[in-house]
Amino acid sequence: MSLDRVVAAAGRSAALPLVLAVHAVDVDTGESVGAHDEAVLPVASASKLLLLAEIARRLDTGELRPDRPVDLLDEDRTGGTGLLSRFGRTGWSVEDLCWLTASVSDNTATNALLRLVGRESTARLAVELGLRRLTLHDYVRDVRGPGVPPVFATGTARDLALLVAHAARGSMVTPGASARLLRWMRANTDHGLVPALISHDPYAECFPERPAGGLLVANKTGTDAGVRADAGLLIGARRLAYAAVAHWDTGLGPSTERAAVHAIRDIGRTLESYALTPRP
Repeated sequence: MSLDRVVAAAGRSAALPLVLAVHAVDVDTGESVGAHDEAVLPVASASKLLLLAEIARRLDTGELRPDRPVDLLDEDRTGGTGLLSRFGRTGWSVEDLCWLTASVSDNTATNALLRLVGRESTARLAVELGLRRLTLHDYVRDVRGPGVPPVFATGTARDLALLVAHAARGSMVTPGASARLLRWMRANTDHGLVPALISHDPYAECFPERPAGGLLVANKTGTDAGVRADAGLLIGARRLAYAAVAHWDTGLGPSTERAAVHAIRDIGRTLESYALTPRP
């Protein structure tokens, strides 16, 4: 099976009133394809992978300890996804916050980690990894008014997929940092986009080894008004890093949102077929 079928699947959304950007990378051969994959779009919480990558780098080099305590400040707390804003406890470790960010996309944990390392460090890492357009612009906020960036983060499907490919190859700075990021991604509880219609075991303990005849997924999703994004890794007969980002005008109503979700799930089935196809 050719990766070109991924582009064909993306093309099926051409008549929809939205932008669907897709990039896929065969981790082992380096072959890649994309559609609208250089378009800079809001990517919502999928961009948290860049923050987690920087934390993983610091943990691997010893700049941070996984058990370092981090007290939550009032400025960290925000609504949306996550659990911390609902807990009374205020002290957590760095790794606690990473697991919460990766598994339930906790916005309060994200803000605390971003305060700890600074957006400048994530920008430097993006440059080092060749991710030219993946940018965290701000903290997560309940309300975006005058004087703050209009969105939390922007990026391209290409850059998101390449970040995942780096982690899968062990080249995200170091093999240790790469493996740590993948373990966090494996804990993600949102499988409602690319993995929604594919057969996979979210709990198999063999990760990241290739299962016999099955498929494993590690991913990070993002959801915001007019945005659905999913970046991850499929492990089957082949290893496939991917990113899919849909963006649309919210004034078009919920039918366009549903169309975006269905389009990304359709991409997922095509990615599954490629990942499960044995190499010649």
